[in-house]
Amino acid sequence: MDDAKNVFGEPLAPCCLDLMTGFYRTGSCVTGPEDRGTHVVCARVTREFLEYSLAQGNDLITPVPEASFPGLEPGDQWCLCAARWGEAFAAGVAPPVILTATHAKALEFVPLEALKRHALDLV
Repeated sequence: MDDAKNVFGEPLAPCCLDLMTGFYRTGSCVTGPEDRGTHVVCARVTREFLEYSLAQGNDLITPVPEASFPGLEPGDQWCLCAARWGEAFAAGVAPPVILTATHAKALEFVPLEALKRHALDLV
């Protein structure tokens, strides 16, 4: 996991250490064979996205302590499922992303150009 790369082929930056995001709760969007949801897109969630996700049957708002899930509020950064981010993109409600903290595996689900259009860390 230490050699994980972001969408630019560079070392993967942390996504959020305050909430300890990521499938492995390391703060980074690393993935592995156990991560069937491919939680690799580092996003800053919005109210619109959270409501969309809830309507799709994925409640990201309600805490689930037994799964080490704190529940999210707008502005929180979290490693999202790449496929769900892609669905939200198609629906026009994709949250902004941090590309340096988004795992290269995301590119198997969504094009880099789509991610770039929502990037917070492009200069």
